[in-house]
Amino acid sequence: MLNGIFRKIIGKGDDSSKDVAKKRLKFALVYDRLDVSDDVLENLQRDIVEVISRYFEIDKDGLSLDIRDSGDLSALVLNTPILSKRRDTS
Repeated sequence: MLNGIFRKIIGKGDDSSKDVAKKRLKFALVYDRLDVSDDVLENLQRDIVEVISRYFEIDKDGLSLDIRDSGDLSALVLNTPILSKRRDTS
């Protein structure tokens, strides 16, 4: 499960294996420090996609979810291509 999330986060770019390994290690260390399980991460991603999808049509295959760590603070970063705005349902 986490493997698929790693692929989405790391992407399919031209990174060397050293860079990919470094990103994976950093990602694993942040998640370990925050004590985030695979289930929690998957549920969080599903919930976020559900909410965003109410307002926008998004490319779910292009979605990436990341936690960035800068010392004492961590930030949840979600990137997803927006295909179009949903029509108002009110």
